Amino acid sequence: MKRDAQLAVCLLLVVFISVLAATAWQIFSARQRTLAEIETHNRNLAQTLNTYAEGVLTQSSMLLLGMAERLEVEGVTPDLLVRMQKLGSRQKYLLNQLNELRVVDARGLWLMSSKGIFPTGSSSADRSFFQLHRDSPSHDVSIGPPIRSRSTGEWVLTVSRRFENKQGQFGGVIVVALDIKNFLGLFGKIDIGKQGIISLATASGQLLVRHPFREQNLGQDFSRSPNFLRYYSGLKSGTASFRSEIDGTERLYAFRSNDRYPIFTTVAQGKHEALSAWRRQALVTAGVVLSLLLAIAVIGMRLIQAIRLRAHAEASLVAAREKLLEANRQLGRLATQDSLTGLANRRHFDETLELEARRAAREGTPLSLLLLDLDHFKGFNDSYGHVAGDDCLKAVSRQLELFAKRPGDLAARYGGEEMGIILPNTPLAGAMHLAQLLQQRIQGLGIAHRASPYACVTVSIGVASLKNKPITRSPVALVEAADRALYRAKAAGRNRAED
Repeated sequence: MKRDAQLAVCLLLVVFISVLAATAWQIFSARQRTLAEIETHNRNLAQTLNTYAEGVLTQSSMLLLGMAERLEVEGVTPDLLVRMQKLGSRQKYLLNQLNELRVVDARGLWLMSSKGIFPTGSSSADRSFFQLHRDSPSHDVSIGPPIRSRSTGEWVLTVSRRFENKQGQFGGVIVVALDIKNFLGLFGKIDIGKQGIISLATASGQLLVRHPFREQNLGQDFSRSPNFLRYYSGLKSGTASFRSEIDGTERLYAFRSNDRYPIFTTVAQGKHEALSAWRRQALVTAGVVLSLLLAIAVIGMRLIQAIRLRAHAEASLVAAREKLLEANRQLGRLATQDSLTGLANRRHFDETLELEARRAAREGTPLSLLLLDLDHFKGFNDSYGHVAGDDCLKAVSRQLELFAKRPGDLAARYGGEEMGIILPNTPLAGAMHLAQLLQQRIQGLGIAHRASPYACVTVSIGVASLKNKPITRSPVALVEAADRALYRAKAAGRNRAED
């Protein structure tokens, strides 16, 4: 009957494990599919935004190229600057991102702005884009970090190009300032969740635009960050999952580098948020499966219960027998153990001493005894109370247990504050050495005792050992000898061991 119950339990376990394993695999597979779909969506969106950014930069580059050619062919004349100013104003309708078109001379002074009139002496000589073109003969377009426009006070990205005078020398710089809020407006229309981000950065790791917008992040250089070096550096495109160094949110990232310009676009969704739909579905699936398993379990348990009822009487008898044995063992422990200190009680002490005395007489081996008494213990109880006195006895008892560590040794509570240690096969010199160590250890506990001249709890120890003559191998004689030694220790000033 018991075997039938075990087989039924095993069958239920096999069913449970199989169903749970299949469900776990299904949930895991659904999670992997969800992550793959998110990855594909992010990659496609990153590619689309990369194409958009490339289009804006290409249109800006074409505008710069045309105007640079006019300046280099016609020279910087007032008439040309007026025409260029009008052209820049009209370009706003073709290039929505255009915040300002500006021409600066070789000293960095403003020559023309599509915004119209500007203060005399306005200069861009301290701007990084000007210094780059001034110091480099390259005619390539440069994409600069985010700056605040000195005309409008708004955050802009600069796309700039060098132009030369008719002598082939550096003539100045043409700058297209692109409105960052225009990029943010587009990025903000894309649903990437509350934890999602879209960013545009240079290939060297400088942040140009980030949605959601935080002004302190503009121009941030993360080229040396572990995430950039591991996932972005040197790659054309890719995906990754890591915790953002900006806000600490774990996200699923997809990025795409531009083939024409040194920029890359990143799209990321919060991992916790992106997997919310999968979690809801997983909970529904788990709930249904657990409900089915519960129904199976109820049916199975009733079947098992019916089988087990037949063997219940036998199991009850076995349990009752075990309880009785355990109760006997517990009674045996209680009969030999002191309830307060956990040491052996007086009864166990007397029985063990009698047994060891006979063994010592039979084998001709020494038997030693240590009797301890806590000095001025009545004064301790009067000063600190009996609860503190009990705690003190427990602390001292723990030290006795540490010293009575051989298999035949026995530490016991002899009575009240008196304790003893039986030391089989131990000569008087060894017992005396152990007693001195124990006396020092107990004093070293530092238990405060204001009624003692030593200001702490101490013990007096009497040490005795059975002689080799059989007539002196009485346990009573051993106890009396140890007791006399204990009184000598007390008479000599306490806190000492005497033999």
